[in-house]
Amino acid sequence: MEDKQMLQKQADTIRFLCADMVQAANSGHPGAPMGLADIVTVLSRHINHNPKDTKWLNRDRLVFSGGHASSLVYSFLHLSGYDLSLEDLKEFRQFGSKTPGHPEYGDVPGVEVTTGPLGQGVANAVGFAMAAKYAANILNSDKATVIDHKVYCLCGDGDLQEGISYEACAFAGHLSLDNLVVIYDSNEITIEGNTNIAWSEDVKRRFEAQGWIVARIDGHDFDEINEAIENSKEANKPFLIIANTTIAKGACQMEGSHHAHGAPLGDEEISNSKKKAGFDPQKKFFIPEDVKARFECALEKGELAQSQWNRVIENDLSEEQKNLLAALLNPDFSKIEYPTYEDGNGVATRDSNGQILNAIAKAVPGFMGGSADLGPSNKSELKGMGNFPFGRNIHFGIREHSMAAITNSFALYGLFIPFSATFFIFSDYLKPAARLSALMSLKNFYVWTHDSIGVGEDGPTHQPIEQLSQYRALPNFYTYRPADAIENVKSWKKALSMNAPASFVCSRQKLTVLKDKREIGDVENGGYLLTKRENATLTLMASGSEVYLCLRAACALEKLGINANIVSVPCFDLLVEQDKSYIDSIIDPNTKVLAVEAGAGTEWYRFADEVICMTRFGASSPADKLFKKFGFSEANITKKACELVGVEYKQSSSCDV
Repeated sequence: MEDKQMLQKQADTIRFLCADMVQAANSGHPGAPMGLADIVTVLSRHINHNPKDTKWLNRDRLVFSGGHASSLVYSFLHLSGYDLSLEDLKEFRQFGSKTPGHPEYGDVPGVEVTTGPLGQGVANAVGFAMAAKYAANILNSDKATVIDHKVYCLCGDGDLQEGISYEACAFAGHLSLDNLVVIYDSNEITIEGNTNIAWSEDVKRRFEAQGWIVARIDGHDFDEINEAIENSKEANKPFLIIANTTIAKGACQMEGSHHAHGAPLGDEEISNSKKKAGFDPQKKFFIPEDVKARFECALEKGELAQSQWNRVIENDLSEEQKNLLAALLNPDFSKIEYPTYEDGNGVATRDSNGQILNAIAKAVPGFMGGSADLGPSNKSELKGMGNFPFGRNIHFGIREHSMAAITNSFALYGLFIPFSATFFIFSDYLKPAARLSALMSLKNFYVWTHDSIGVGEDGPTHQPIEQLSQYRALPNFYTYRPADAIENVKSWKKALSMNAPASFVCSRQKLTVLKDKREIGDVENGGYLLTKRENATLTLMASGSEVYLCLRAACALEKLGINANIVSVPCFDLLVEQDKSYIDSIIDPNTKVLAVEAGAGTEWYRFADEVICMTRFGASSPADKLFKKFGFSEANITKKACELVGVEYKQSSSCDV
């Protein structure tokens, strides 16, 4: 590149902004940002974005997978002209600032996705590239190109050591995502020292084996960086740039030291480093005018690119394309024709859920997703809608963790409402990505079937116990466990109305469809009074398959002179958000409360005097025998209820509900 002197000045400006930010906060990670400054400077001349419009659909996506390098993110965004001021940079890592310790989607203009735990951003980048590939396939035509942007991802040694990156990158290679460029900051440093203490794999051969094109460069040579990025634009496969860099590049004494990874350099070290680079050692947060002007070329370039794209959308799209784009941007949930169910029939909620998925997909063109190799069991196939990248069924393979991170990116892309599916027990494998769904308030949906010891003969390794409690404890995440097909429909209606992720925990076994009668409240309240009896002294609460058991037990209790109300709680998370007056209206404060759930159930003590729940792992046996063995039966619920209200238990004849 011809203007190397300016490039060096730009890179050094980034370096010292990052160092000053970390020093001012007395906290942070200066090493990786300083090492990546040269790469980001060159990349800034290639990336196609408009800092004045962070939602422009055809912008290049830039993902910083190593979220600890946040000072680099903020320096780049500020210099490029995003709504992030120099004062914001000075408030790095402070409460309420726009520059938190790790980049947070929604809090920081220009941040595409929240990347905290290492490896997440790599999978997010794969998700963005997949979303773009599908969007291009359905929106582009011979006359108009709507989507042709790139996805760039910066990652480090730690990202590639995490298992999620292997899952995601293998999938990207399988799909030949030629719109994806990953730049690997290979500085060979981790917190504990050189990477060779724990890692010795040949990353180049690993990625080539996964179907990637790989280039290896000096990450501080502007010509090599530029050439690699240019070559990536012409690739027919995902492109990995292995950039050999030095951590804390430009630091006077700390350059190359693992001690620069996660601690401030110190005022003296920063001053000496600035002096060495020809910067005024006394000036902090200093940006030379010519450097600022050069970076802000992104503003003019971005506005021009977007205006040209807008003309294409306005003038060159067919009516069919315009209608599809409008439907993708503004989904109309009122058009969904949900399935209906007759009470008394037996329908597994995994089956009704599959029917609901298909009803939504027929009405909402951006609704898409798939399963981690369990589609037939999860009932998650969208019938007649084809396979990705030309259809809406994504076959993720057995990659639960990356599946969730990928669908996070689909939810962020701007056109799609994604879902993913697996067995409930394997939700453990994707928990970090589900947590990030909640942090970002994404409309991302999780279908988790085989919900309890009802899994049966597969035994304790496949029977969820603690998972319901775990996800109910997750803020801003709504877990639905419907008692029947009708509750399942209502759960989806509520979930689609919210800007938050939700999971649907569904049964393998058939559940009796209950009469659609509600005394007080409904599914939208999280819990509701299903059956009310006069002069009740007991309230039975349950979710999922245990609701029907409680109805039968209440019938038996009535024969013993005990009147029991029944409260169904399809979404515990929504119920606890209700005010006290509502909760008192469905859970009579004058009654004893017994909760029943085939899981750990500790959270039920918020409302209940006693809980029938699982206190151990399950076992391998037919489901009906397991339910009886562990106390989830009409007889045991009746007995425990009698004990709770101080009435002698006598076995009565069975009840039909």
